[in-house]
Amino acid sequence: MKKSFAYAAIGMAVLGLMADPGLAQTAAPAAEAAAAPEAPVYALAADTAYIFNTLLFLLGGFLVMWMAAGFAMLEAGLVRSKNVSMQCLKNIALYSIAGILFWLTGYNLMYTGVDGGFMGSFGPYSFDPVGGDALSVGYSTASDWFFQMVFVATAASIVSGTLAERIKLWPFLLFTVVLTGLLYPIAGSWQWGKGWLSVMGFSDFAGSTLVHSVGGWAALAGALVLGARKGKYTSSGQVIPMPGSSIPLATLGTFILWLGWFGFNGASQLAMGTIGDVTDISRIFANTNMAAAGGVVAAMILTQILYKKVDVTMALNGALAGLVSITAEPLNPTVAQAVFIGAVGGALVVFVVPLLDKLKIDDVVGAIPVHLVCGIWGTLIVPLSNDGTSYGVQLIGIAAYGAFIFVTSLVLWMILKATVGIRVSPEEEALGLDKVEIGVEAYPEFGQGSQRL
Repeated sequence: MKKSFAYAAIGMAVLGLMADPGLAQTAAPAAEAAAAPEAPVYALAADTAYIFNTLLFLLGGFLVMWMAAGFAMLEAGLVRSKNVSMQCLKNIALYSIAGILFWLTGYNLMYTGVDGGFMGSFGPYSFDPVGGDALSVGYSTASDWFFQMVFVATAASIVSGTLAERIKLWPFLLFTVVLTGLLYPIAGSWQWGKGWLSVMGFSDFAGSTLVHSVGGWAALAGALVLGARKGKYTSSGQVIPMPGSSIPLATLGTFILWLGWFGFNGASQLAMGTIGDVTDISRIFANTNMAAAGGVVAAMILTQILYKKVDVTMALNGALAGLVSITAEPLNPTVAQAVFIGAVGGALVVFVVPLLDKLKIDDVVGAIPVHLVCGIWGTLIVPLSNDGTSYGVQLIGIAAYGAFIFVTSLVLWMILKATVGIRVSPEEEALGLDKVEIGVEAYPEFGQGSQRL
């Protein structure tokens, strides 16, 4: 009891001392000095914009790079099991080749010194020095190179899928060298490098024509020179179905591509340093997603009506068709317009796939309808939502890209056919390219490898 009173007395005395004004005035400044934090140093507005612009390129770049995995899985799922390893090899090879060639000469051809003309300059591209900055341009030059580089591989992947199951590996890779190092950069300079089409007012926001139709035209030329797979078409004109190895794998590839497309279209805003830029990027994401959804639904409804069953491969390509279609102008459309643009793309795939079969043009994964036809559609319809463009100029751009890429690709494919040959023999095609070209089967327990187990 006595201890309690003593403790209480001590406590009251301490409170009394703290309440004394003189003591409070003496202690307060020292306490405040110890507790006051240093004023934070914020980045300047230009520095902040530089950081966020660079971050946009890097984030968008690795999303588009992830599309390489999507193409690999989509193609692996839509080819027969005896050719799966080959498609995986081709996709990792073409991505690597595209990166080297776009550094070696592609970027400069596309962006340096175009000045309203038809191409830039040759030579390797130089990045900022270590620890340096490019505040004058508003972003890291290496981040811009990386973002533009991953687009090149997308164009080459389109060709890979169309010509699957019967083309030799090394001639295909030789074509990839020319496509990624010369043809794509030169064509890209006309618009994105501020070349002659840009001066005319042609518009292709993220590449319906510059990327997808370029790949589609090159694929079409290759399919015509290469010919169809053995047994695909009979002499009477009948089409023999050749089902792919794995619908789950193809579906996974489609979802990966859908995800990557947000980087493809969203980062093509090319700036994230203001509230307006971020708002527009968000709108691009939403429109991109809705166009893909429209493509899927349209493909499902049409295949149900036409064939009395929903074709899952058409639904998958319907998603990609919607994505390609909205890529030329993903910012300005309303949500309803985005769904409409994507739905028309999905419908085009349903009608163009059987048309190609009637013409005996063998496109294994449906890349020509998705990337070429829908790329044309998406580019043509830009003036629907963008008042600053015209249908006439859009048609000129579509025709110019088609003529340049198709003719040069056709000549290159014919040269390769006449020199090194581009097609495996009928016997090798029957065995599968996994076995005869690279010696590694994707599913050895079901193929030749099963005999050794």
